[in-house]
Amino acid sequence: MQGIDINRHIDEARFGNLHLKIIIACAILLIVDGYDVFIYGVVLPQLMDQWGLSAPQAGSLASWALFGMMSGALFFGPLGDRIGRKTCITICFALFSAATFVNGFATTPTMFGVLRFLAGLGCGGLMPNAVALTNEYAPKRMRSTLVALMFSGYAVGGMAAAGLGIWLLPLFGWQAMFFAAAIPLILLPLVLRGLPESAGFLVRQGRQEQARAILQRLSPGQRLDGPLLQPQGIAAKTSIAELFRHNRTLGTLSMWLCFFCCLLMVYALGSWLPQLMRSAGYSLGSSLSFLLALNFGGMLGAIGGGRLADRFGLPQVVIAYFLLGAVCISLLGLNGPMPILYLLIFVAGAGTTGTQILLYASVADFYDLSVRSTGLGWASGMGRVGAIVGPMLGGVLLAAQLPMALNFVAFALPGLVAVLATTIFMLSRRQQAARKSYALAA
Repeated sequence: MQGIDINRHIDEARFGNLHLKIIIACAILLIVDGYDVFIYGVVLPQLMDQWGLSAPQAGSLASWALFGMMSGALFFGPLGDRIGRKTCITICFALFSAATFVNGFATTPTMFGVLRFLAGLGCGGLMPNAVALTNEYAPKRMRSTLVALMFSGYAVGGMAAAGLGIWLLPLFGWQAMFFAAAIPLILLPLVLRGLPESAGFLVRQGRQEQARAILQRLSPGQRLDGPLLQPQGIAAKTSIAELFRHNRTLGTLSMWLCFFCCLLMVYALGSWLPQLMRSAGYSLGSSLSFLLALNFGGMLGAIGGGRLADRFGLPQVVIAYFLLGAVCISLLGLNGPMPILYLLIFVAGAGTTGTQILLYASVADFYDLSVRSTGLGWASGMGRVGAIVGPMLGGVLLAAQLPMALNFVAFALPGLVAVLATTIFMLSRRQQAARKSYALAA
Protein backbone atom coordinates (compact mmCIF):
# COMPACT_ATOMS: atom_id res chain seq x y z
CA MET A 1 0.00 0.00 0.00
CA GLN A 2 1.37 3.40 -1.01
CA GLY A 3 2.32 5.68 1.86
CA ILE A 4 1.33 9.32 2.39
CA ASP A 5 4.00 12.01 2.57
CA ILE A 6 2.67 14.21 5.37
CA ASN A 7 4.64 17.29 4.32
CA ARG A 8 3.33 17.11 0.78
CA HIS A 9 -0.20 16.60 2.06
CA ILE A 10 0.06 19.70 4.25
CA ASP A 11 1.79 21.77 1.54
CA GLU A 12 -1.02 21.11 -0.95
CA ALA A 13 -3.97 21.40 1.45
CA ARG A 14 -6.54 24.15 0.94
CA PHE A 15 -6.87 26.73 3.70
CA GLY A 16 -9.63 25.57 6.05
CA ASN A 17 -11.08 25.69 9.55
CA LEU A 18 -8.18 23.87 11.20
CA HIS A 19 -5.69 26.34 9.75
CA LEU A 20 -7.82 29.20 11.04
CA LYS A 21 -8.00 27.69 14.54
CA ILE A 22 -4.23 27.22 14.65
CA ILE A 23 -3.59 30.81 13.50
CA ILE A 24 -6.07 32.27 16.01
CA ALA A 25 -4.87 30.11 18.94
CA CYS A 26 -1.17 30.85 18.35
CA ALA A 27 -1.90 34.54 17.72
CA ILE A 28 -3.72 34.78 21.07
CA LEU A 29 -0.77 33.11 22.80
CA LEU A 30 1.63 35.58 21.20
CA ILE A 31 -0.58 38.56 22.07
CA VAL A 32 -0.06 37.66 25.71
CA ASP A 33 3.63 36.99 25.04
CA GLY A 34 4.04 40.40 23.39
CA TYR A 35 2.20 42.08 26.24
CA ASP A 36 4.60 40.52 28.71
CA VAL A 37 7.64 41.54 26.67
CA PHE A 38 6.67 45.20 26.20
CA ILE A 39 5.24 45.72 29.67
CA TYR A 40 8.63 46.73 31.06
CA GLY A 41 8.99 49.69 28.73
CA VAL A 42 5.50 50.83 29.74
CA VAL A 43 6.10 50.71 33.51
CA LEU A 44 9.74 51.81 33.39
CA PRO A 45 9.16 55.55 34.03
CA GLN A 46 7.13 54.79 37.19
CA LEU A 47 9.64 52.17 38.39
CA MET A 48 12.51 54.62 38.00
CA ASP A 49 10.60 57.24 40.02
CA GLN A 50 9.39 54.84 42.75
CA TRP A 51 12.65 52.95 43.33
CA GLY A 52 15.02 55.78 42.42
CA LEU A 53 16.72 53.80 39.65
CA SER A 54 19.42 55.34 37.50
CA ALA A 55 19.37 54.73 33.74
CA PRO A 56 22.10 52.01 33.88
CA GLN A 57 20.30 50.32 36.81
CA ALA A 58 17.03 50.33 34.87
CA GLY A 59 18.80 48.85 31.85
CA SER A 60 20.30 46.11 34.02
CA LEU A 61 16.89 45.35 35.57
CA ALA A 62 15.48 44.85 32.07
CA SER A 63 18.14 42.23 31.40
CA TRP A 64 16.65 39.81 33.97
CA ALA A 65 13.70 38.99 31.70
CA LEU A 66 15.94 38.92 28.65
CA PHE A 67 18.35 36.42 30.22
CA GLY A 68 15.26 34.35 30.97
CA MET A 69 14.10 34.59 27.37
CA MET A 70 17.49 33.52 26.08
CA SER A 71 17.55 30.54 28.46
CA GLY A 72 13.95 29.65 27.62
CA ALA A 73 14.58 29.72 23.87
CA LEU A 74 17.71 27.56 24.17
CA PHE A 75 16.01 25.05 26.49
CA PHE A 76 12.39 24.85 25.33
CA GLY A 77 13.18 25.17 21.60
CA PRO A 78 15.02 21.84 21.37
CA LEU A 79 12.67 20.34 23.98
CA GLY A 80 9.74 20.96 21.62
CA ASP A 81 11.36 18.63 19.07
CA ARG A 82 11.50 15.93 21.76
CA ILE A 83 8.25 16.16 23.76
CA GLY A 84 5.99 17.93 21.26
CA ARG A 85 5.22 21.53 20.31
CA LYS A 86 1.85 21.71 22.09
CA THR A 87 3.23 20.34 25.35
CA CYS A 88 6.02 22.92 25.36
CA ILE A 89 3.62 25.73 24.45
CA THR A 90 1.37 24.81 27.39
CA ILE A 91 4.26 24.76 29.88
CA CYS A 92 5.73 28.04 28.63
CA PHE A 93 2.43 29.92 28.53
CA ALA A 94 1.47 28.87 32.05
CA LEU A 95 4.94 29.77 33.35
CA PHE A 96 5.17 33.30 32.01
CA SER A 97 1.53 34.18 32.77
CA ALA A 98 1.83 33.05 36.40
CA ALA A 99 5.20 34.75 36.92
CA THR A 100 3.92 37.99 35.38
CA PHE A 101 0.88 38.01 37.67
CA VAL A 102 3.01 37.47 40.78
CA ASN A 103 5.33 40.24 39.55
CA GLY A 104 2.67 42.73 40.57
CA PHE A 105 3.47 41.93 44.21
CA ALA A 106 7.20 42.73 43.88
CA THR A 107 8.46 45.19 46.49
CA THR A 108 12.16 45.35 45.59
CA PRO A 109 14.15 45.50 42.33
CA THR A 110 15.71 42.11 43.10
CA MET A 111 12.36 40.40 43.62
CA PHE A 112 11.06 42.12 40.49
CA GLY A 113 14.07 40.90 38.49
CA VAL A 114 13.81 37.26 39.62
CA LEU A 115 10.13 37.10 38.65
CA ARG A 116 10.90 38.74 35.31
CA PHE A 117 13.52 36.04 34.72
CA LEU A 118 10.92 33.31 35.30
CA ALA A 119 8.46 35.05 33.00
CA GLY A 120 11.23 35.35 30.42
CA LEU A 121 11.81 31.61 30.47
CA GLY A 122 8.24 31.05 29.32
CA CYS A 123 8.26 33.86 26.76
CA GLY A 124 11.51 32.65 25.21
CA GLY A 125 10.28 29.08 24.90
CA LEU A 126 6.84 29.88 23.53
CA MET A 127 7.90 31.70 20.37
CA PRO A 128 9.96 29.01 18.60
CA ASN A 129 7.37 26.32 19.29
CA ALA A 130 4.40 28.45 18.20
CA VAL A 131 6.18 29.47 14.99
CA ALA A 132 7.26 25.89 14.27
CA LEU A 133 3.72 24.56 14.78
CA THR A 134 2.14 27.21 12.55
CA ASN A 135 4.79 26.71 9.87
CA GLU A 136 4.22 22.95 9.84
CA TYR A 137 0.50 23.23 9.19
CA ALA A 138 0.52 26.20 6.77
CA PRO A 139 0.02 25.43 3.05
CA LYS A 140 3.23 26.15 1.13
CA ARG A 141 1.75 28.77 -1.21
CA MET A 142 0.77 31.05 1.69
CA ARG A 143 3.14 29.93 4.44
CA SER A 144 4.98 33.22 4.97
CA THR A 145 1.72 35.16 5.07
CA LEU A 146 0.13 32.85 7.67
CA VAL A 147 3.23 32.74 9.90
CA ALA A 148 3.50 36.54 9.75
CA LEU A 149 -0.22 36.90 10.42
CA MET A 150 0.00 34.62 13.45
CA PHE A 151 3.16 36.30 14.75
CA SER A 152 1.61 39.74 14.37
CA GLY A 153 -0.18 38.87 17.60
CA TYR A 154 3.15 39.64 19.26
CA ALA A 155 2.92 43.25 18.07
CA VAL A 156 -0.75 43.40 19.10
CA GLY A 157 0.40 42.43 22.59
CA GLY A 158 2.82 45.35 22.58
CA MET A 159 0.00 47.66 21.50
CA ALA A 160 -2.21 46.29 24.27
CA ALA A 161 0.53 46.99 26.82
CA ALA A 162 0.93 50.57 25.64
CA GLY A 163 -2.83 51.14 25.40
CA LEU A 164 -3.57 49.71 28.85
CA GLY A 165 -0.65 51.67 30.26
CA ILE A 166 -2.15 54.96 29.13
CA TRP A 167 -5.33 54.08 31.07
CA LEU A 168 -4.11 51.96 34.03
CA LEU A 169 -0.89 53.66 35.11
CA PRO A 170 -2.37 57.02 36.19
CA LEU A 171 -5.28 55.32 38.00
CA PHE A 172 -3.84 52.16 39.58
CA GLY A 173 -0.06 52.29 39.25
CA TRP A 174 2.38 49.89 37.58
CA GLN A 175 1.24 46.83 39.60
CA ALA A 176 -2.10 46.70 37.78
CA MET A 177 -0.28 46.06 34.49
CA PHE A 178 1.04 42.78 35.89
CA PHE A 179 -2.18 41.71 37.63
CA ALA A 180 -3.89 41.77 34.21
CA ALA A 181 -1.88 38.64 33.29
CA ALA A 182 -4.29 36.53 35.36
CA ILE A 183 -6.96 36.82 32.65
CA PRO A 184 -5.13 34.86 29.87
CA LEU A 185 -4.02 32.25 32.40
CA ILE A 186 -7.66 31.49 33.19
CA LEU A 187 -8.46 31.28 29.46
CA LEU A 188 -5.55 28.94 28.64
CA PRO A 189 -7.64 25.71 28.43
CA LEU A 190 -9.99 27.31 25.88
CA VAL A 191 -7.09 28.49 23.72
CA LEU A 192 -5.39 25.10 23.75
CA ARG A 193 -8.55 23.32 22.56
CA GLY A 194 -7.98 24.72 19.07
CA LEU A 195 -4.33 23.71 18.95
CA PRO A 196 -3.30 20.28 17.58
CA GLU A 197 0.03 18.60 18.22
CA SER A 198 2.56 18.54 15.38
CA ALA A 199 1.59 15.81 12.90
CA GLY A 200 5.26 15.15 12.14
CA PHE A 201 6.02 14.70 15.83
CA LEU A 202 3.12 12.26 16.22
CA VAL A 203 4.32 10.20 13.27
CA ARG A 204 7.86 10.10 14.70
CA GLN A 205 6.34 8.82 17.95
CA GLY A 206 4.46 6.07 16.09
CA ARG A 207 1.07 7.64 16.85
CA GLN A 208 -0.21 7.15 13.33
CA GLU A 209 -3.93 7.30 14.04
CA GLN A 210 -3.71 10.55 15.99
CA ALA A 211 -1.72 12.12 13.17
CA ARG A 212 -4.16 10.74 10.58
CA ALA A 213 -7.13 12.25 12.43
CA ILE A 214 -5.47 15.68 12.36
CA LEU A 215 -4.50 15.43 8.68
CA GLN A 216 -8.05 14.33 7.87
CA ARG A 217 -9.28 17.62 9.36
CA LEU A 218 -7.03 19.45 6.89
CA SER A 219 -8.72 17.70 3.94
CA PRO A 220 -12.18 16.53 5.11
CA GLY A 221 -13.24 15.04 1.76
CA GLN A 222 -10.02 13.18 1.04
CA ARG A 223 -9.31 9.58 2.04
CA LEU A 224 -5.99 8.95 3.78
CA ASP A 225 -5.35 5.25 3.23
CA GLY A 226 -1.90 3.84 3.88
CA PRO A 227 0.89 4.56 6.35
CA LEU A 228 1.94 8.13 7.04
CA LEU A 229 5.53 8.70 5.94
CA GLN A 230 8.17 11.13 7.06
CA PRO A 231 9.64 13.38 4.37
CA GLN A 232 13.30 13.02 3.53
CA GLY A 233 15.59 14.15 6.32
CA ILE A 234 13.09 13.76 9.15
CA ALA A 235 14.92 10.85 10.71
CA ALA A 236 17.84 13.09 11.67
CA LYS A 237 18.67 13.47 15.36
CA THR A 238 17.36 16.56 17.10
CA SER A 239 20.84 17.79 18.08
CA ILE A 240 22.40 21.24 17.91
CA ALA A 241 25.14 19.86 15.65
CA GLU A 242 22.44 19.13 13.06
CA LEU A 243 22.06 22.90 12.54
CA PHE A 244 25.54 22.95 10.98
CA ARG A 245 25.25 19.87 8.79
CA HIS A 246 24.05 19.56 5.18
CA ASN A 247 25.65 22.89 4.15
CA ARG A 248 23.68 24.83 6.80
CA THR A 249 26.65 26.40 8.65
CA LEU A 250 26.75 29.75 6.83
CA GLY A 251 22.96 30.08 6.86
CA THR A 252 22.75 29.23 10.56
CA LEU A 253 25.45 31.73 11.61
CA SER A 254 24.09 34.53 9.43
CA MET A 255 20.59 34.04 10.86
CA TRP A 256 22.00 34.15 14.39
CA LEU A 257 23.63 37.50 13.59
CA CYS A 258 20.36 38.79 12.06
CA PHE A 259 18.44 37.82 15.19
CA PHE A 260 21.07 39.46 17.42
CA CYS A 261 20.88 42.77 15.54
CA CYS A 262 17.11 42.74 15.13
CA LEU A 263 16.28 42.00 18.76
CA LEU A 264 18.84 44.54 19.92
CA MET A 265 16.86 47.21 18.04
CA VAL A 266 13.46 45.83 19.14
CA TYR A 267 14.31 45.80 22.84
CA ALA A 268 16.31 49.01 22.83
CA LEU A 269 13.32 50.85 21.38
CA GLY A 270 10.71 48.89 23.34
CA SER A 271 12.46 49.56 26.65
CA TRP A 272 13.63 53.14 26.15
CA LEU A 273 11.39 54.86 23.59
CA PRO A 274 8.88 56.17 26.20
CA GLN A 275 11.68 57.37 28.50
CA LEU A 276 13.63 58.98 25.64
CA MET A 277 10.52 60.83 24.52
CA ARG A 278 9.84 61.98 28.08
CA SER A 279 13.40 63.28 28.24
CA ALA A 280 12.70 65.18 25.01
CA GLY A 281 9.78 66.95 26.71
CA TYR A 282 6.78 64.81 25.79
CA SER A 283 4.19 63.79 28.42
CA LEU A 284 3.88 60.18 29.67
CA GLY A 285 0.69 59.68 27.66
CA SER A 286 2.32 60.93 24.46
CA SER A 287 5.42 58.82 25.10
CA LEU A 288 3.30 55.66 25.48
CA SER A 289 1.38 56.55 22.31
CA PHE A 290 4.71 56.43 20.47
CA LEU A 291 5.16 52.86 21.74
CA LEU A 292 1.66 52.12 20.48
CA ALA A 293 2.61 53.42 17.01
CA LEU A 294 5.82 51.34 17.08
CA ASN A 295 3.90 48.11 17.65
CA PHE A 296 1.13 49.03 15.22
CA GLY A 297 3.82 49.42 12.58
CA GLY A 298 5.27 46.06 13.59
CA MET A 299 1.89 44.34 13.19
CA LEU A 300 0.98 45.79 9.80
CA GLY A 301 4.57 45.56 8.60
CA ALA A 302 4.69 41.84 9.39
CA ILE A 303 1.40 41.07 7.64
CA GLY A 304 2.37 43.10 4.58
CA GLY A 305 5.85 41.61 4.63
CA GLY A 306 4.46 38.09 4.73
CA ARG A 307 2.41 38.72 1.60
CA LEU A 308 5.40 40.28 -0.15
CA ALA A 309 7.60 37.36 0.92
CA ASP A 310 5.24 34.79 -0.61
CA ARG A 311 5.66 36.67 -3.88
CA PHE A 312 9.28 37.87 -3.89
CA GLY A 313 11.01 35.70 -1.26
CA LEU A 314 11.66 36.17 2.44
CA PRO A 315 15.35 37.29 2.33
CA GLN A 316 14.67 40.08 -0.18
CA VAL A 317 11.83 41.49 1.92
CA VAL A 318 13.87 41.20 5.13
CA ILE A 319 16.72 43.20 3.57
CA ALA A 320 14.33 45.95 2.47
CA TYR A 321 12.71 46.07 5.92
CA PHE A 322 16.03 46.30 7.73
CA LEU A 323 17.11 49.19 5.52
CA LEU A 324 13.85 51.10 6.03
CA GLY A 325 13.94 50.48 9.77
CA ALA A 326 17.53 51.68 10.15
CA VAL A 327 16.87 54.88 8.21
CA CYS A 328 13.70 55.74 10.13
CA ILE A 329 15.24 55.01 13.55
CA SER A 330 18.21 57.25 12.78
CA LEU A 331 15.80 60.10 11.92
CA LEU A 332 13.80 59.86 15.19
CA GLY A 333 16.15 62.23 17.01
CA LEU A 334 15.26 65.13 14.73
CA ASN A 335 12.63 67.58 15.93
CA GLY A 336 10.08 67.19 13.18
CA PRO A 337 6.29 67.71 13.10
CA MET A 338 4.27 65.18 15.11
CA PRO A 339 2.70 63.48 12.04
CA ILE A 340 6.19 62.90 10.59
CA LEU A 341 7.43 61.60 13.93
CA TYR A 342 4.56 59.11 14.17
CA LEU A 343 5.20 57.99 10.58
CA LEU A 344 8.88 57.39 11.30
CA ILE A 345 8.04 55.40 14.43
CA PHE A 346 5.43 53.40 12.51
CA VAL A 347 7.95 52.43 9.80
CA ALA A 348 10.60 51.78 12.46
CA GLY A 349 8.18 49.29 14.01
CA ALA A 350 7.82 47.52 10.67
CA GLY A 351 11.61 47.44 10.30
CA THR A 352 12.21 46.00 13.77
CA THR A 353 9.28 44.06 15.28
CA GLY A 354 7.89 43.33 11.81
CA THR A 355 11.28 42.11 10.59
CA GLN A 356 11.70 39.94 13.66
CA ILE A 357 8.51 38.13 12.71
CA LEU A 358 9.78 37.60 9.15
CA LEU A 359 13.08 36.27 10.51
CA TYR A 360 11.22 33.59 12.46
CA ALA A 361 9.46 32.59 9.23
CA SER A 362 12.83 32.49 7.42
CA VAL A 363 14.39 30.17 10.00
CA ALA A 364 11.31 27.92 10.12
CA ASP A 365 11.53 27.56 6.35
CA PHE A 366 15.28 26.88 6.46
CA TYR A 367 15.33 23.77 8.71
CA ASP A 368 13.83 20.30 8.41
CA LEU A 369 10.93 19.31 10.65
CA SER A 370 13.04 17.24 13.06
CA VAL A 371 15.26 20.20 14.02
CA ARG A 372 12.88 23.09 13.32
CA SER A 373 12.17 23.98 16.95
CA THR A 374 15.85 23.49 17.75
CA GLY A 375 16.84 25.85 14.94
CA LEU A 376 14.24 28.40 15.95
CA GLY A 377 15.17 28.10 19.62
CA TRP A 378 18.88 28.67 19.02
CA ALA A 379 18.30 31.53 16.58
CA SER A 380 15.95 33.10 19.10
CA GLY A 381 18.47 32.44 21.88
CA MET A 382 21.24 34.23 19.98
CA GLY A 383 18.78 37.03 19.35
CA ARG A 384 18.12 37.28 23.08
CA VAL A 385 21.78 38.17 23.54
CA GLY A 386 21.03 41.23 21.41
CA ALA A 387 17.86 41.77 23.43
CA ILE A 388 19.99 41.86 26.58
CA VAL A 389 22.47 44.28 25.02
CA GLY A 390 19.73 46.63 23.72
CA PRO A 391 18.26 47.91 27.01
CA MET A 392 21.71 48.05 28.62
CA LEU A 393 23.01 50.04 25.66
CA GLY A 394 20.09 52.44 26.06
CA GLY A 395 20.91 52.91 29.73
CA VAL A 396 24.57 53.64 28.98
CA LEU A 397 23.67 56.11 26.23
CA LEU A 398 21.22 57.99 28.46
CA ALA A 399 23.74 58.11 31.30
CA ALA A 400 26.30 59.59 28.86
CA GLN A 401 23.82 62.42 28.12
CA LEU A 402 24.53 62.37 24.40
CA PRO A 403 22.47 64.48 21.99
CA MET A 404 19.11 62.83 21.31
CA ALA A 405 19.93 62.26 17.62
CA LEU A 406 23.06 60.22 18.45
CA ASN A 407 21.07 57.84 20.68
CA PHE A 408 18.82 56.88 17.79
CA VAL A 409 21.72 56.60 15.33
CA ALA A 410 23.34 54.10 17.71
CA PHE A 411 20.06 52.11 17.81
CA ALA A 412 19.95 52.10 13.99
CA LEU A 413 23.48 50.83 13.22
CA PRO A 414 22.69 47.13 13.92
CA GLY A 415 20.12 47.29 11.13
CA LEU A 416 22.88 47.87 8.58
CA VAL A 417 24.86 44.92 9.95
CA ALA A 418 21.70 42.79 9.62
CA VAL A 419 21.37 43.78 5.95
CA LEU A 420 24.80 42.29 5.29
CA ALA A 421 24.00 39.15 7.31
CA THR A 422 20.70 38.62 5.47
CA THR A 423 22.48 38.99 2.13
CA ILE A 424 24.94 36.26 3.18
CA PHE A 425 22.00 34.07 4.27
CA MET A 426 20.29 34.56 0.90
CA LEU A 427 23.44 33.66 -1.04
CA SER A 428 24.03 30.58 1.16
CA ARG A 429 20.48 29.37 0.52
CA ARG A 430 20.96 29.74 -3.22
CA GLN A 431 24.23 27.82 -2.99
CA GLN A 432 22.54 25.10 -0.92
CA ALA A 433 19.70 24.81 -3.47
CA ALA A 434 22.22 24.58 -6.32
CA ARG A 435 24.09 21.76 -4.57
CA LYS A 436 20.84 19.84 -4.02
CA SER A 437 19.91 20.23 -7.71
CA TYR A 438 23.35 19.06 -8.76
CA ALA A 439 23.15 16.03 -6.44
CA LEU A 440 19.73 15.07 -7.80
CA ALA A 441 20.94 15.44 -11.40
CA ALA A 442 23.96 13.25 -10.67
